[in-house]
Amino acid sequence: MALKSTVFKAELQVADMDRHHYETHALIIARHPSENDQRMMVRVLAFALYADEALAFGRGLSTEDEPALWKKDLTGAIDLWIDVGQPDEKDIRRACGRAAGVVVITYGGPVAEVWWEKNAEKLARLDNLTVLNLSVAEGTALAGMAERSMNLQAAIQDGGVLLTGGEQAVDIHPRRWKAATGEPA
Repeated sequence: MALKSTVFKAELQVADMDRHHYETHALIIARHPSENDQRMMVRVLAFALYADEALAFGRGLSTEDEPALWKKDLTGAIDLWIDVGQPDEKDIRRACGRAAGVVVITYGGPVAEVWWEKNAEKLARLDNLTVLNLSVAEGTALAGMAERSMNLQAAIQDGGVLLTGGEQAVDIHPRRWKAATGEPA
C-alpha cells in the first residue's frame, strides 16, 4: 500500500517591501512521504518570496514535469516555474523553454555547492533562470519551524526575509548564484 502525503496548513502573511505585495495567503501543503521538513519549508519560503494570487504548489515529488510551485496566466501559459533542491540540469533547461521565468532555490551546504559547480557553466546561458542558495543554518532553522498548523509572517526587504512563526524567527538572506537577464545581480 502506498503511503499518503501528510497535509500541513499555514496562514502566511506576506509583507514584501521589494515587490509591494501585502497579503495573507491560506496555504495547504501536501508533504510527500519522501520529503523532509526542510524541503517543505523551503517551498513555503519560495511561496513567500514570489507570493501571488496565481502562485500554486505543484503536485509533488512523485509528479514529473511539474515544479515545486508555479504561476500560470489565464491562458494556461507558465509565467513562473519554481523548483527547490538540486534539480537535474536537463529538467531546468526544459523548464526554461516552457516558462517565462524559472527560479531554483538550492539548500544543503556542500551538496548544493557541488551541484552548482557541476552545472553553473551549462546554466549560465539560460537568460530566464535565477538560482538562489540558502545556507545550512538557514535551511535547518526553516525545518525547525515546521508544524501541522502554522501561522507565519514573512517580512521581505532588500532580498532578505524575516520569517516568524510562534516563538521562532529565522533571518534568511538567499545568495544569488545566478540572476535572470534584467534582474538585479
